[in-house]
Amino acid sequence: MASYAQKPTTKTQPVYHDKPFWQEYSIKYYLKSNNTRLIEAASDRNGTIKIFSSEGILQPHDGQFLYPGSIVPDKTYRTIGDKKIQGLGSYQHQFVLLDDKTVLSNAWAGKLFSKHDLSKANLFTGGKDFAFLISDGKSLQLIKGATTLWKGSLDGDEIVSIRYQAGTDTFWILGKKSLSSLSGSKLTKVFDGTGFTAFDTNGKKIIIGTTDGIITLDAATGKQTGSKNQKLPATEITAVKAIGDKFWFGSGNGAFALRTDGKFDYYNGERWLPGNAVTHIAEGPENSVLILTTEGLGQLCFKQMTLHDKAMFYDKQIRSRHIRNGFNASLSRMEKGNLSTGYLSDSDNDGLWTSMYLGGEIFRYAVTKDPEALQNCVESLDAMERLFTINGIPGFPSRSFERKGYINQLSDPERWQHSADPEWDWKATTSSDEAIGHIFAYGAMAELIQEPTLKKRAITLIDTLMSHIIKNNMYMIDYNGQPTQWGRWNPEYVNSFPINVGDRKLNSSNIVAMLQTAYHFTKKEKYKQKAFELMKKHGYYENLMRPMSIIGRAAEDADAHAKNMSDGWNHSDDEMYFVGYWGLYRYAFNDTLKAAYKRAIIDHWQAERPEKEGAWNIFTALTGTKDFDLNEATWYLREYPLDLIDWVIINSNRKDIEKIAPNFRNQTIKEVLPPDESPIQRHNGNTFNLDRKGGNGTSEHSAGDIWTLPYWLGRYLGVISAPEK
Repeated sequence: MASYAQKPTTKTQPVYHDKPFWQEYSIKYYLKSNNTRLIEAASDRNGTIKIFSSEGILQPHDGQFLYPGSIVPDKTYRTIGDKKIQGLGSYQHQFVLLDDKTVLSNAWAGKLFSKHDLSKANLFTGGKDFAFLISDGKSLQLIKGATTLWKGSLDGDEIVSIRYQAGTDTFWILGKKSLSSLSGSKLTKVFDGTGFTAFDTNGKKIIIGTTDGIITLDAATGKQTGSKNQKLPATEITAVKAIGDKFWFGSGNGAFALRTDGKFDYYNGERWLPGNAVTHIAEGPENSVLILTTEGLGQLCFKQMTLHDKAMFYDKQIRSRHIRNGFNASLSRMEKGNLSTGYLSDSDNDGLWTSMYLGGEIFRYAVTKDPEALQNCVESLDAMERLFTINGIPGFPSRSFERKGYINQLSDPERWQHSADPEWDWKATTSSDEAIGHIFAYGAMAELIQEPTLKKRAITLIDTLMSHIIKNNMYMIDYNGQPTQWGRWNPEYVNSFPINVGDRKLNSSNIVAMLQTAYHFTKKEKYKQKAFELMKKHGYYENLMRPMSIIGRAAEDADAHAKNMSDGWNHSDDEMYFVGYWGLYRYAFNDTLKAAYKRAIIDHWQAERPEKEGAWNIFTALTGTKDFDLNEATWYLREYPLDLIDWVIINSNRKDIEKIAPNFRNQTIKEVLPPDESPIQRHNGNTFNLDRKGGNGTSEHSAGDIWTLPYWLGRYLGVISAPEK
């Protein structure tokens, strides 16, 4: 028995310095009545939020991240209850109200009380020294105190929005087909067009939203810069707001913000908003943005976090509601995101998802020596170990197990079997992706955790599983005495595939990695002999070294199984490859093989680069290569949403993405979208998936296999630093 703790070398590799970044999340407040129309939202210097609606002034109540609140009547100032409120705004970070006779406020000791004579006024904005420009859509009136400073109108145009530019003491007035400025008492038409709906200015530029795109003007000259931009997530604009260094846009299909690189951050679906039909956008308290929709208020919050902070947040998510009998599990059958309504569900891949979580906790313990991480490892190992003992088949790991009576065995008799223990059932037909997951986690534990009992248990499990496979002619043999559908590494099966069918390369790569791991920790010659027999006699070395560029669809004369297994790129295969690369590279029999394996891993990584998949990039770093797309890997880790609920997400109708022709790799668009704009998926999913259309808010994924594995692996390999405050 041998083990070692190989420390990663990062002298020649780039390192991500883990400094705070802006992490966003949403607090949602839902309307109780569909008859209420939400019009405007605002916040004041105290962090209070109010909403103007068809039912008067409302306020959000009792919401927090993942636990939505509601919208209720605001009864704070009972003395304004009899006033006919027609607008709400913020001036000098205080709430200001518009009624049918005045502009008023409860701030400044209630002294603001400026009269107007536009009884149907519903638009207003504050200018210099408590001057307010108001409009009823037809007429304009500039007032200050009891004085009317100016009156006017836009000839032949309906007014839809008013803004004030402080630097030049200019009011801007948007009509449906024109933009005008009011400076002093001079009203000047600046720009003509059609279909104008909303606008704002940041003092340097003015952006006008239309029914079909946005128009950008130079604020100093009023001249258009560039052509109308229709390459937007949605082109029918309902709101525009300049906040900080970004312009925010509302539409009938979500909200989005213009970044400095000209691309957009898109907020679509109930991950972010109560509804997609946006009616108003305002700056909120504490670096938040208020997105008012027809269904309620979405408060987008921006908080500074390091990746380590995020890891600790996810750790609480995992431990509080994603551990089932020690397994890393999903929360299922929830009622529209209500975490209290879900239950922990079993999975065909309990062994794999738990292996990946366990691997992350092993790397965490190796880096931090945190006793909590070690205890997490113990509990997951208990579950993984019991997969072998619950079924009575020597060396065979079950897919999962559950208490008897909670699973309808008759509905799935092939998978669910009774245990000798009358309290439990176990799931059969274990797959090759579970097997490679087991060996990855046990190898990492045997190498990196020096606690003698855990090390011994891990090595015993490696030996147990691999002995079963060798004894049974390179198959996993199920309860019925037959090989499972996918647990097949026998040359007759593996080499039955044409050389361009991925399973030939994948199964060869995986079984060599598994045998190397078994030999490394047990020193039993049978594992080394079998590995070299497969590589030399049966071509497994050639198979695993075959370039990814060869992999594609089977030829027309291939058999039906080969065609079925090569109808498109299988991202579960990617997961199996990269998890297996730990044992393939780390425990290579000799340096010559290690150098060859490095070439194979980097060749595979090159094919995966467009996906910007955090785990695959960081697994590639274990080879010591300088190039493994560290920036894209940490982009993935930063951009992954804190909300891992399966909300409906629709991106396929966006106008700002460039779609490409159907292809073997199932890449749908030219550049992958950020994870926080895409459906939640594990590493076996396609990062180019644009939509999730069913099951809105019915399940929550665990971060244990999605996020914490690549993060802690990056920390262990030294390519991600400890947090730097």
